[in-house]
Amino acid sequence: MRAESPGPQHEWLDGAAGPVVRPYTLTGGRVRPAVDGFDLVAFVLAAPTADAVGHPGLQPEHRRLVELARRPVAVADLAADLDLAVGVVRVLLGDLLARGLVAVHQPPTATHLPDDNILKAVVSGLRAL
Repeated sequence: MRAESPGPQHEWLDGAAGPVVRPYTLTGGRVRPAVDGFDLVAFVLAAPTADAVGHPGLQPEHRRLVELARRPVAVADLAADLDLAVGVVRVLLGDLLARGLVAVHQPPTATHLPDDNILKAVVSGLRAL
C-alpha cells in the first residue's frame, strides 16, 4: 500500500509536476520589463563582478539567470533553461539590468543589413552558376 503525502490532493497534480508557481507571482504582477523589451535572440551576459547574493529582493530565478549568463546566452535559451515563459524571463532580466547585474547585447537592426539590391544580385549570381 502506498503512503499518501500530507496536504490536500488534486487530481490534476501528480508527483512529477513539481512546484507550481504562477508566472505573475515571479514577476510581482508585472508583465513588462522595467527597461525596453528584449529580443528573443539578444545575448545576455552577467557583469564580471555580478554577485546576486548581495542584492536583497532577488528571487531564486534572478540568481539562476545571473549564473546562467556567466557565458553569453540568448534570451530564448534562458527561458528554455529555466522552463519559464519568455515574458517572465524578460521581466526578470529587466530587474537584473536595472541593478547592473547583467548586460544585454541586442542583435543588429535591419539598418545594418545589406541592401536588398545587393542580396538580389548575389542570388542572381548564384543562380547563374
